[in-house]
Amino acid sequence: MRRRSDDVAAEAVAAVEIRGALARLRRTTGLPVAFGGLVEAGRPQIRISELSGTTTAALRSLAVTSGNGLGGKAVALARACAVTDYSSSRQISHEYDVPVAAEGIHSVLAVPVVVRRRVRGVLYGALRSAQPLGDRTLSAAVAAARDVEQALVVREEARGLLAAARPEPGAGADWEQVREAHAALRALAPRLADPRLRAELLAACELLTGPHTAGVASLAPRELDVLSWVAAGATNAVVAERLGLRPETVKGYLRSAMRKLGAHTRGEAVTAARRAGLLP
Repeated sequence: MRRRSDDVAAEAVAAVEIRGALARLRRTTGLPVAFGGLVEAGRPQIRISELSGTTTAALRSLAVTSGNGLGGKAVALARACAVTDYSSSRQISHEYDVPVAAEGIHSVLAVPVVVRRRVRGVLYGALRSAQPLGDRTLSAAVAAARDVEQALVVREEARGLLAAARPEPGAGADWEQVREAHAALRALAPRLADPRLRAELLAACELLTGPHTAGVASLAPRELDVLSWVAAGATNAVVAERLGLRPETVKGYLRSAMRKLGAHTRGEAVTAARRAGLLP
């Protein structure tokens, strides 16, 4: 039951990401229509669920089978595809001409969302006239799909880390595992361009720490990132590798954190941070 609810939640999150990507795609390219959906679990097809700029409901809930139409071709090939005039194109099959014509679109592009080599969804952009979409528009659509992919990867990694850190019922918490998960979650945060997603991930990190002690000097995000890995037993060289920093920069953040916490050694700094509820 838990896995089922987690899967439903994951699909809802993916749908939200696609919805946001479609809005950005229209905003950055001027495309009048964008739509998309997710690959259905256990089926070789996508279900169009997100519409932006459409004037009819013709495309809503349309099931597109892998290999069929433009979107199905993008799923089957796992790459972006485009046609200048959908109804007359010889590059695709025409199972979906009726809903496409009902919406009044002609030039269409379809970009797959690929996560860990598996197509998870498709983003479409369209014009209501038959004219080339151009490299700039196609590049923007690919970038929008990459944004969705990155968000889904980070969310899945965060979900896995949180699951690993969650103790089994009746068992004591493995605090070393919790601390590693906390450090890894914080390391993922800077990879998110979306500030809302970054805030959500950092909020998840706080679930692994204790209550914050009032009056304790706060640490800068990077100082806490460094101290999180130090608490997990990482050397400065390992911390630098995990966070994409230079070893000298790691040392600087660590010195600053120690000074704020009134600590003279790495160990004292970690202990002080834990007592303050800054680290698990």
